[in-house]
Amino acid sequence: MESQLRDLRRELNLLAEKDSGLAVRGGVRDVFGEDSATEDQPTTPWTRAVASGVELLRDPRYNKGTAFTEVERDNHYLRGLLPPAYISQDLQEKRVLANIRSYEDPLQKYIAMMDLSERNERLFFKLLIDNVEELLPVVYTPTVGEACQKYGSIFRRPHGLYISLKERGKVLDVLKNWPEKNVQIIVVTDGERILGLGDLGLQGMGIPIGKLALYVALGGLRPSLCLPVSIDVGTNNQKLLDDPYYIGLRQKRTTGEEYDALIHEFMLAAKQEYGEKVLIQFEDFANHNAFKLLAKYGRTHLVFNDDIQGTAAVALAGLVASLPLTGGTLADHRFLFLGAGEAGTGIAEIIATEISRKANIPLEEARRKIWLVDSKSRWDSLQHFKRDYAHEHEECKTLLSAVQALKPTVLIGTSGQGSTFTKDVIETISSFNEKPLIFALSNPTSQSECTADQAYTWCKGKCIFASGSPFGPVTVDGKTYYSGQANNAYIFPGMGLGCIIAGVIRIHDDMFLKAAEALASLVTKEHLDKGLVYPPFQNIRKISAHIGAAVAAKAYELGLATRLPRPDDLLACAESCQYSPVYRPYR
Repeated sequence: MESQLRDLRRELNLLAEKDSGLAVRGGVRDVFGEDSATEDQPTTPWTRAVASGVELLRDPRYNKGTAFTEVERDNHYLRGLLPPAYISQDLQEKRVLANIRSYEDPLQKYIAMMDLSERNERLFFKLLIDNVEELLPVVYTPTVGEACQKYGSIFRRPHGLYISLKERGKVLDVLKNWPEKNVQIIVVTDGERILGLGDLGLQGMGIPIGKLALYVALGGLRPSLCLPVSIDVGTNNQKLLDDPYYIGLRQKRTTGEEYDALIHEFMLAAKQEYGEKVLIQFEDFANHNAFKLLAKYGRTHLVFNDDIQGTAAVALAGLVASLPLTGGTLADHRFLFLGAGEAGTGIAEIIATEISRKANIPLEEARRKIWLVDSKSRWDSLQHFKRDYAHEHEECKTLLSAVQALKPTVLIGTSGQGSTFTKDVIETISSFNEKPLIFALSNPTSQSECTADQAYTWCKGKCIFASGSPFGPVTVDGKTYYSGQANNAYIFPGMGLGCIIAGVIRIHDDMFLKAAEALASLVTKEHLDKGLVYPPFQNIRKISAHIGAAVAAKAYELGLATRLPRPDDLLACAESCQYSPVYRPYR
C-alpha cells in the first residue's frame, strides 16, 4: 500500500511539472516554451515584453539579421530596418566564416568571433559547432591566452559578472543583477594562474567566457544556463597595474581571511540564488587556493576543478586508449611527470586510483609507479598534495638524469615551461622503449614541453604523442603521424551535461573515472593506426552525449542524482537535451 501511494504521488508530481512547463528537457525550466518546441514550431522572442524593431535587432539571443522572413519583418516592426534581401542562416554562416578566414592574426579572428556572439548568439554557436576543429583554437586555447593578456585593450562589452572586493557584503545583489534567473552552471576564476601565463587578474575573464562557449557548442547546454564569473581581488602582475587599459582593481592581490571571506560569500550567494544543483567550476586558481577550495566546498556544493580533475580525466583517457598499442595494463607502466602542480598531481592521482582498482592493489603501491619532477620542491616545503609522490631516491637534478635513472615508459609534461622535453630527453626515453608515451600537456602552444614535430622526429616515429595545444600532422621517413590533443574540452562539457540531466547534487571522483573510460572507449582501431589516442573533435557533440550519459549513470548508481525516475535510455536523454542553434520561426 505504501509503495502504491509513493507511485501515485510521483505520477501526480510529474503531471504537475508537465502542466507547469517544468518537465522539459530533463527537468530544465523553460518559461516560454522555446526549448519544448521543435525547430519548425514558432516561438516568441520574449524579453520583458515581446521584442520588436531595433530592440529585437540589438538582442543577440533573438537577432537573426537578414534571415528574418517577410512575415517576421511585418509582425515585429522590422520593415526598413534591414536590407530587403533574405539570407538564410546557412548562407550567413558561410559569409561570416569567409570573413574570419580572411584574418591572418588569430587574435583578430577571436575578436571577430566575440563580436558575432554579441550580435547573433545562434549564428555564433552554429558557426562554432559546424567548424569546431577550425574554430576551437580561436575561441579557446591557444588564442584565448593572448586574448586574456590583451583583454583590457580589446574589451568591448561585458560578457559575465565581475565580483570585486568592492562588492563585499553585496554579492547576492550582484548575482540578482544577472538577467537570467535559471543559471545551472557557473565557471569562476580569480585570474591568478591563467593557463601557463600566470597572474592576469581580472583579464582572466576570457577563460570562463571561453569555457562556457564550449559548454554550449560542445556539450549542448543552453546559453541561458551559463554564467561566467571573475572574482577580482587584485593582481601581483606589475605590468598590468601599470597598464592604463587594465580594467581590474589596481592593487596587489588580497590573500588570507579577506580573500576567503569573499569567496565564501560568493559560494553561499550562488547556492541561495540558483539552488543546490547549480554546478560551479573552479578555473585557473593558483595551486594553494585550488586544492583548498575543492576540499572545502566539495562536500557542501556541486563543484569541480577542471585544472585538477578535468585534465586528469582527459589524460587518463588517452593513456587507457593507448594500451592496445603499448600492450599490457596501466599497472605495467612507469610514469614520470615534469611539473607537480594542479594538473600534474591531479593526473597522477587519477592514474594511481585507476591502477589500484584495476590491479586490485593498495593505492599507496599504485602511487609508487608514479614519479614527479618539480624543481621548486623540497620535502620541508613540500605542499600536502605532492607528498604522496615524494619517493625515496637518489637526487636527479635534471629531467634527463631522471629519465636515465627511472626509465619511465610514460613521460607527461604539465610544467607550463616550453621546450623542456629536449632532444636528449626524447632520444633517451626512446632508446629503452618500443612505444614510449609522450604527453606534452602545457598550454598555450608557446608553453608546450615539445612540439609534435620534435617528438616524432627525435624518436623516429616510435612514440605515441599527445599535447594540450593542437599540432598538425608530421611526416617522418615517409609516414604521416597525427597527434592527439589532450584537451579538457573532451571532458568538462559532457560532465556538465551529465550533471544537469541527472540533477546531480555532488560530484564524486568516480564520475571522472567513468568519464575517462567513456572517452577512451570511443577511440577506434582506425584512430590508433593514425597515432590518435583521442577521437576526432568533429564528433564532439556525440562524444559529450556519451560522456554525459556515463556520468549520469554513475551519479544514479552512487545515489547523487535527483531527477527521478531515471530515464531508461540516458544516451537518448542526453542527446535530446542538447541545444540546437538553428534559427526558430517567430510568431
